[in-house]
Amino acid sequence: MNFTCEKDKILKAINSVVKGVASKTTMPILEGILIQTNDNEIKLTTYDLEIGIEYVIESQVIEQGSTVVNAIMFSEIIRKLPDTDINFKINENNLLVIECEGSLYKLATMKPEEFPELPKIEIENSVELEQRALKNMIRKTIFAVSNEENRPIFTGCLFEVINNKINVVAIDGFRLGWVSNYLNKQYNNFTAVIPGKTLNEVNKIVTDSFETVKIGVSKNQALFEMENCKIVTRLLDGEFLNYSSVVPKTWETRIRVNKNIFQNCFERISLISASTIEKEKKYPVKINIDIGKVTISCTNQTGDAKEEIYVATEGKNLEIGVNPKYFLDALKAIEDEEVFVDFGTSISPCVIRPIEDENYTYMILPIRMKE
Repeated sequence: MNFTCEKDKILKAINSVVKGVASKTTMPILEGILIQTNDNEIKLTTYDLEIGIEYVIESQVIEQGSTVVNAIMFSEIIRKLPDTDINFKINENNLLVIECEGSLYKLATMKPEEFPELPKIEIENSVELEQRALKNMIRKTIFAVSNEENRPIFTGCLFEVINNKINVVAIDGFRLGWVSNYLNKQYNNFTAVIPGKTLNEVNKIVTDSFETVKIGVSKNQALFEMENCKIVTRLLDGEFLNYSSVVPKTWETRIRVNKNIFQNCFERISLISASTIEKEKKYPVKINIDIGKVTISCTNQTGDAKEEIYVATEGKNLEIGVNPKYFLDALKAIEDEEVFVDFGTSISPCVIRPIEDENYTYMILPIRMKE
């Protein structure tokens, strides 16, 4: 194997595929990047047996071949080389020789035939989106994915294509994020639950562009295809919550508030709520709603905090306890200038919606306040 490639091209490929490298494994081959040449292209592949990533770039191939090299060492060397063409070749001792201007490195390699093949997916259903749309949908839901492995189905996002619309939903048991996007053509209805870990990596690879990404699913695998990159992942088994039935359709109290002002209040109040003195304790924030005014407060051993803002209110006065982080995560994901926050009782969920965007809904369960 012998090829020459521009540094920025191969570094972009490495940065994309390195997310599929196994971090804790007894199989050293899974800690590597498989490098393969094909005519005047090279393909880089990683696979940790859950997520596999392929990235293809153009290259000046002098001699065809393949090898596997440790991903961390390889990526760190390439990252620190000068910004120019780099030559790669396998020498007579089966070492990968990397040459760039005055730099020369030789890395131990592993047998490419021992690298596991990525699953071959027989796509049953698929949908195409602009990359920027997918990126936006992931960004608005991924933070609500559960980290609790005892409920694995909630460690992923539900992708649901139905009635010419795609819904992406995340639930962690205390909050729900739901974003929708209308599709420009008709697709078969289908659902799939994709691991949050995979979506985090997809989000880093897709760009904020009009270029498309195709999402294909089989019974237990999903495939994300872009122009020069493929990501394969397993799907999560189990029955996802009937999310639309748990979001309240009515409200007893509603506020209309400037998103940035509301967000800034929660960020300041969180300085007291997230006390560093007692890391094991989490203090709720109390929200009091009166006519035309909202008071947000928190008291703990660190101190007291209170914020008052004047807002448009409808319905009953209310006092409710909430986790401020959940409010902040939702507000940070919203781009609109104003939001509605709808409440039922002090023990029922509250719902945050952008005023101008009906395609995003965020629901939070309250915290019971001690008397």
